[in-house]
Amino acid sequence: MQTRTLGATGPTVSALGLGAMGMSGAYGPADREESVATVHAALDAGLTLIDTGDFYASGHNELLLAEALRGRQRDSYQLSVKFGMLTAPDGGFIGIDGRPEGMKNFLAHSLTRLGTDHVDVYRLARLDPAVPIEETVGAVKEMVDAGYVRHIGLSEVDADTVRRAHAVHPISDLQIEYSLLSRSPEADVLPTLRELGVGMTAHGVLSRGLLSGHWRADSTIGPADWRSFDPRFADGNVEHNLTLVEALRRVAGAKGCTVAQLAIAWVAAQGDDIVPLVGARSRDRLAEALPATEVHLTVDDLAEIEKAVPDRAARGSLDASAALSEILG
Repeated sequence: MQTRTLGATGPTVSALGLGAMGMSGAYGPADREESVATVHAALDAGLTLIDTGDFYASGHNELLLAEALRGRQRDSYQLSVKFGMLTAPDGGFIGIDGRPEGMKNFLAHSLTRLGTDHVDVYRLARLDPAVPIEETVGAVKEMVDAGYVRHIGLSEVDADTVRRAHAVHPISDLQIEYSLLSRSPEADVLPTLRELGVGMTAHGVLSRGLLSGHWRADSTIGPADWRSFDPRFADGNVEHNLTLVEALRRVAGAKGCTVAQLAIAWVAAQGDDIVPLVGARSRDRLAEALPATEVHLTVDDLAEIEKAVPDRAARGSLDASAALSEILG
């Protein structure tokens, strides 16, 4: 497995990371045994970066990972953990808490659930409009100094927020949605990250399955599935978006890879400072994603991909922060 370094100050991690959110029901029911087996398969294949959030099914995801990681050497993997999202007993999101005292409470619970004495990268899930980012990052810095956190990351914030946070403590990476269908970071965010020496962990690289090559216009979305909030999957939009996928499939076929592999490889090809996260919930999906690290895209390949899926070609495109705002109301 190839490796990449998260920014100028972050850890060296596998060139592909595993996003664990889908293992806790975000996209419909998930099989616990298969999820654990998938984590094992990822580690055995050389993936070292595992991303979670303390609010994924109200701690379920962290407990699941603790089970899957039991017996593994702690220095053989890196845990990226998001905090700050508040959830109700029914699973609904009810707010964001970036207060220093809130962060310390969240971290204490995460360390216990994960069964570890430190988190490798700790990040506020979304900016708390009531708390300056300097206060939140300053508090996480205290946890770095105390040894509970190794590196500080950010999630779904703009370029100005990255600058302000980085002035308090070096930021290892920004986690943000970035894919062929979601390219807004290219305008201001990505140039700022590179100016400051901050890496990127890209989530949503398969656009929640839309770019997997397996989604169909008649695929069912359950009421608890996060895709029910994504307008790219809405009637009238999904049909158009799947025509883009079919165009991409033709490029993938000529390249000798799958649509999913091509979509992941495209993200990775945008810079060595970017680590794509794949949200595989099964060993089969993981096995399909892994060869993406071996797909080398030439200038001509990238041009063909651009023709197949031009920037802003998707209908109903909505970034993660906006989608969350819809959920929060």
